Amino acid sequence: MGRKRKGRDISGWLIVDKPAGMTSTSVVNKVRWAMDAKKAGHAGTLDPEATGVLAVALGEATKTVPYITEALKAYRFTVVLGQATNTDDAEGEVIETSDLRPSDEEIKEALHQFVGDIQQVPPQFSAVKIDGERAYKRARDGEEMEIAARALFVEELVMISRPDTDHVELEMICGKGGYVRSIARDLGETLGCKGHVLRLHRIWSGPFETSDGITVEQIDEMAKTSALDAYLKPLEVGLSDLPELRTTPEGAVKLRNGNPGMVFAADAEYGDEAWASLDGEPIAVGIYKAGELHPKRVFVRAEDPGVE
Repeated sequence: MGRKRKGRDISGWLIVDKPAGMTSTSVVNKVRWAMDAKKAGHAGTLDPEATGVLAVALGEATKTVPYITEALKAYRFTVVLGQATNTDDAEGEVIETSDLRPSDEEIKEALHQFVGDIQQVPPQFSAVKIDGERAYKRARDGEEMEIAARALFVEELVMISRPDTDHVELEMICGKGGYVRSIARDLGETLGCKGHVLRLHRIWSGPFETSDGITVEQIDEMAKTSALDAYLKPLEVGLSDLPELRTTPEGAVKLRNGNPGMVFAADAEYGDEAWASLDGEPIAVGIYKAGELHPKRVFVRAEDPGVE
């Protein structure tokens, strides 16, 4: 029998306004400690020097993480023009420079190339795996790798401001797996002036916005108290992009046992992914077929037998 995890059976989302200088994992560990939670995870890594929305899932909400990871996200970032770095951000070493400075119109025109379904090569210093090893570990050893391009959907990329000739502020809405550092690098290459990210802030992630965020300082102040629980958002917020289907008490029992259960569908069609609820409580996520939900993930209540 496996070891029983210590902590509370608490489920939901805590949205953290991540500060610069902390890893996403460090934020998750702090939240887990502060809320004495058994289980915690995040929906989308932010680089250590990046700031903004980091959605931390607790307990059963971790089962909804994939739906936030797949959701669109928005970033505001500043690009330094005239310098390329080995990390594609300000933390790295400058490896190339250029005296060329594009005009505002040239920048706006170049941005069109990065909208829609594009192919993007992750930075050398990234968490992608190359032959089973993280790229950043090999990059730290001075190795230069061939990293395969990956598909990325960019819904929008616009220029917000031009503080001076050396800097441009951009805003991007994109799908899963986007590297803002790669956008800055590739934009600099396209313009012929080189470029890297100076500052990066995630404005929103799926249904979660900066205004939902709580600071690390607030977490420390309210740690181990019920005051922190008041900031917890229900786990079903992570399912906001899926149709909600009502079930019956009998259907809920079947679903909780991993079997198809009857649901009342209003917005779902055959084959759609959806979630079932009973009296507002989330029961399961699954595939809707002919009046039933076929569960893929079942939400366990703390009082249910066998909960660990």
